[in-house]
Amino acid sequence: MTPAQPEREIWFLTGSQSLYGDDTLAQVADQSRAICETLARRPQMTVRLVWKPVLTDAAAIRAVCLAANADDRCIGLIAWMHTFSPAKMWIAGLDALSKPLLHLHTQANRQLPWSTIDMDFMNLNQAAHGDREFGFVQTRLGVPRKTVAGHVCAPDVVDRIAGWARAALGRCELTTLKLARFGDNMRDVAVTEGDKVEAQLRFGVSVNTYGVNDLVAAVDAAPEDTVDSLVKEYQDLYAIAPELRPGGERHASLRYAARIEAGLRTFLTQGNFRAFTTNFQDLGGLRQLPGLAVQRLMADGYGFGGEGDWKTATLLRALKTMARSLPGGTSFMEDYTYDLTAGQELVLGAHMLEVCPSLTTATPACEIHPLGIGGREDPVRLVFDADPGRAVVVGLADMGDRFRLVANHVDVVGPPEPLPRLPVARAVWRPRPDLRTSTEAWLTAGAPHHTVLTTALGGEELEDLAEMLRTELAVIDEDTTIRRFTRELRWNQAYHRLAQSL
Repeated sequence: MTPAQPEREIWFLTGSQSLYGDDTLAQVADQSRAICETLARRPQMTVRLVWKPVLTDAAAIRAVCLAANADDRCIGLIAWMHTFSPAKMWIAGLDALSKPLLHLHTQANRQLPWSTIDMDFMNLNQAAHGDREFGFVQTRLGVPRKTVAGHVCAPDVVDRIAGWARAALGRCELTTLKLARFGDNMRDVAVTEGDKVEAQLRFGVSVNTYGVNDLVAAVDAAPEDTVDSLVKEYQDLYAIAPELRPGGERHASLRYAARIEAGLRTFLTQGNFRAFTTNFQDLGGLRQLPGLAVQRLMADGYGFGGEGDWKTATLLRALKTMARSLPGGTSFMEDYTYDLTAGQELVLGAHMLEVCPSLTTATPACEIHPLGIGGREDPVRLVFDADPGRAVVVGLADMGDRFRLVANHVDVVGPPEPLPRLPVARAVWRPRPDLRTSTEAWLTAGAPHHTVLTTALGGEELEDLAEMLRTELAVIDEDTTIRRFTRELRWNQAYHRLAQSL
């Protein structure tokens, strides 16, 4: 597994004012604590919620925002105006806040007690206009945030809050992410290049390059008992090809694949790297292109990009963090080739070797086959088909003056026919709204050929992440038309260039 991360927290803030008196404020505290506990008990919430005392003055609000900024455990704030909280009190705190913010527009009671409502009840339950006051000052200050309206007992409300919390986890992961590149970018390739300084400024990721032979030294030093243990684990988990089994003519290749995994894990663990890249043009003393090792490390949560693609490795690690404990999988991917049969158009996605087995619930086959690229020994890899289901394909590109995320909603399907001669892991999908619109929009956006395919996350979590990172997100879905999409890209370009100067 990737190195253990500290437990993360989201702080629950409640706004009011001293005008209501101690008795009313005590009721506000009890009800806000109950709302927080209701959310915290929901299984969708994978981040610890921490209730904070009711806020009634500007000094306390600013103090809690500054404390949130300084606490590495805190990844975001949820704010609710239970009663009327004059929003000028929030200006200094919101202006100083650097953590993600969710504005929860709810109330303690789900139904009104119509026959007993009096002015005491009305004075206590004023979120309907208290949150409007808060919403105004957030917009006036230009505070990026997510707004969720509805009662916290409603499943869709909890789902949206939980999705935002996952995005906050992804954003937090990027702020401390270290990425190891073994070798450089694939020669003459444009889209996998990018501004590493801007990436660290915008996202937080630190991209570091190492000679491939630094990795080779770790691979060569892998203990034999560690290799033995990994080979045993492979036999327990996968359908091993006969020639790779003990006594088989290619068993030595399986042991070398295990040695690569052992060395790679050691290198990444010792350097606290949670993402990495390789490059088939620069393998140094490696005898195989890492395939099986990369697939297994991705399954454990590491980010990965082929051919030196550190941007996709960064994105994959963020989405892996967000998708932790969710059903489905998240993997490095590439649109490889199309089936253009009229009315049945499909994308066949794969890579040379490196597709994450989290995309399947079936038992992968562990096989060895020739690879016509790289000039090394035949590499060992896992072979499988991705499970059908709804998914999103996401790419990250450097546009020169900013980064752009592009997301295409797709439906993963089973291959129309068996693929007995394609010895790599793969996914087949039908892009929305259709292949022609999807590909034309993707090309118009200048989106990359390396992507992340996730069957665990949906579009709203990606929108939340993009908002937190203040990064453009262009979405291709069932409602997309090329005319509207092209206009949207032009509007985005104008907006983000203006926003950079604000």
